[in-house]
Amino acid sequence: MADTAPDPQAIVADLIARAAKAGADAADALYFSSAALSHAQRLGEIEKLERAESTDLGLRVFVGQRQAIVSTTDRSPAAIAELAERAIAMARAVPEDPHAGLAPSELIAKGLPDLDLVDEVEPSPEALIELAREAEDAARAVKGITNSEGAEASWSRVDIALAASNGFAGAYAFSRHGIGVSVLAGEGTKMERDYDWGSAVHASDLRSAGEIGKEAGERAVKRLNPRKVESAKLPIIFERRVSGGILGHLTSAISGAAVARGTSFLKDRLGTAIFSKNITVIDDPHRVRGLRSKPFDGEGVGGEKRAIIDKGVLTTWLLDMRSANQLGMTTTGHASRGTSGPPSPSATNLIMQPGEISAEALIGDIKQGLYVNELIGFGVNQVTGDYSRGAGGFWIENGALAYPVSEVTIAGNLVEMFAAITPANDLEIRYGVDAPTLRIDGMTVAGS
Repeated sequence: MADTAPDPQAIVADLIARAAKAGADAADALYFSSAALSHAQRLGEIEKLERAESTDLGLRVFVGQRQAIVSTTDRSPAAIAELAERAIAMARAVPEDPHAGLAPSELIAKGLPDLDLVDEVEPSPEALIELAREAEDAARAVKGITNSEGAEASWSRVDIALAASNGFAGAYAFSRHGIGVSVLAGEGTKMERDYDWGSAVHASDLRSAGEIGKEAGERAVKRLNPRKVESAKLPIIFERRVSGGILGHLTSAISGAAVARGTSFLKDRLGTAIFSKNITVIDDPHRVRGLRSKPFDGEGVGGEKRAIIDKGVLTTWLLDMRSANQLGMTTTGHASRGTSGPPSPSATNLIMQPGEISAEALIGDIKQGLYVNELIGFGVNQVTGDYSRGAGGFWIENGALAYPVSEVTIAGNLVEMFAAITPANDLEIRYGVDAPTLRIDGMTVAGS
């Protein structure tokens, strides 16, 4: 029997041709196809076993400087035939956008790199059930664990194709494997919860379910009998599980869209030192098997590995075509998008390079401080840099973790926090946005 599977690249090329015939001056088309399998269980009983598949098509057209975007999940010939006509009609009805447009042909990606982003083996439902069972059993086996919020195991694959009237055409796919578990320790009103999870492109790179479960259980038990602390200005240690959040605040502040709007607290800091000289932050879209890797961005531009912070100095904004045009600059290949909206800048694999001292040494000279391993909420003002978040973790006393702490808020200003960061040498690549253990002196801890 002949293979009747749709050719994504043929579909988007056809959409571009239809848009041109309907009167578009320029256009690009995006195809997403996804499949996902997920399982959840609690106390050994299956709560969910689901498979989901979807396909989305998006078409962006330009009539002069007027832009419109339409999308559909209907791949029937009639629906596709109508897509271009509807997009053109919408474009003619909207105001002009002087900054929107496709990438110039000299910037489009050529010779796409092989990033090994697909694990061709789809796990069976039985395999996912076993992984979740192993994770939950390992967590519940930890002495002191009294209940479970459940365990999950999942797999997904996404196929993407993009074509544009500037001559770009490309496609790639990526897969994900994941395991997570959350358990409780203690009894009654003195129960504490914690969790652990793992995610990887290839199943062979995933941490074992037993390791993830054991880590979740041990973390929960260590949180038992937390104390409250008095408010003070103290050194704070950010564990690796949460330290990447600091990089998330950085990338929000250096997004070209925010800078162009004037809504970033770093809008005037390009080319200046915002960290100490021992801090370098790398953005790498071409990391092999990276969780956020891609051979081209959402506008068909080839990205590149770059130090966005080089020895403390902010070297670049994160730019897509629109924000680059607004700022009179060149796109950095950071466009990210879905089928139903325009591109916007977004980081890829983000890594703060490790420092030279151990995490133990980073803590060792702290007489009183806070070791943070959980952050709650999102209290960050991107205009001023003011930072305030709920936190949990451990009190540091005379260079060692003394007892668990809960119900505290940590606060500061990101400009001052960035300048005060000291990284440990314990970097591990796990999350797609990764940093080693970090120390920041002089933050405010608000307790009881």
